[in-house]
Amino acid sequence: MYFDQAEYDLRCEWGIQGLLAAEAMCDAVVIVDVLSFSTAVDIAISNGASVLPYPWGDKSAGRFARYKGALLASDRASAGYSLSPASLRFIPAQTLLVLPSPNGSTLSLSTNGVPTFTACLRNAPAVAKRAAACGPRIVVIPAGERWESNSLRPCLEDLIGAGAVLAEMDGTLSPEAELAVSAFAHFRQTLFDAISRCGSGKELSQKAFTVDIELAAEYAVSSSAPVLAGDRFIDDCSPRTAVD
Repeated sequence: MYFDQAEYDLRCEWGIQGLLAAEAMCDAVVIVDVLSFSTAVDIAISNGASVLPYPWGDKSAGRFARYKGALLASDRASAGYSLSPASLRFIPAQTLLVLPSPNGSTLSLSTNGVPTFTACLRNAPAVAKRAAACGPRIVVIPAGERWESNSLRPCLEDLIGAGAVLAEMDGTLSPEAELAVSAFAHFRQTLFDAISRCGSGKELSQKAFTVDIELAAEYAVSSSAPVLAGDRFIDDCSPRTAVD
C-alpha cells in the first residue's frame, strides 16, 4: 500500500480504517479519544477501577455487564456513571465498569491482540512511556467523531491528543505524526480555550458539560497508563490483577 507509513517508527492514522491498515505493522497501538472515552478511562483507572469497552448502541450491554458482575455506564445525560469524565471522578477502587462508546470502544475492540493503550491529554506522557516499552513501532490512532451519516469526522481535540503522545516518543516521525506533534505544540498553552472553541467542545458546552472539557484539557496531571488486558483496561503502571 503506497499510503501506509511503515517506513517510520511513529505513525498517526485516523479512525477504524487507519487502525486496520496499520495494526499489523506495529508493536503497540495508542487510541486517542479526548472527548470523552480516553479521558473517562483515565479518570476511572486513576481511581483504581477497571473499564470494559463495549460497542455503542448494542442492546446486549446490560446482559454483558451482569455476566461480568460489572456496572453499566448510562447515557451521558442520565445520572450515574457515563462517558462524562466528571461522572467518574469519585468512582470507587475495584469497580468494574462497562463503558460503551461509538469511537474509543469500537477501536479498542478492533486491535486484534496488538498491545493496546488509550491516551488523553491528562496521561499522554505516561502512556507514551509505557507504549514505547513495547517496541519502536508505534501507531497512534486519533479516534475522531462521527457525522450524522456515521462517517468519520476528524477533530481537533484528538489530533492534539495524538500529538501530545507522539511528542514524548523517540523515533522517526511520519509526516502525519509530525502534523499531530505540531498541533499539540501550537495549542500547548491554550488547551482549554482551543478545545472549548472547536466543534466537539461547543457541542458539550451547549449540553452543559463544560466540566468535561476542563478535565479533558488538563495536561500531564495523571500517571495512569490504561492498557487493554483481556477484555478490560487496567493501569499498566500498577500490578496486574487476574482477568475473568
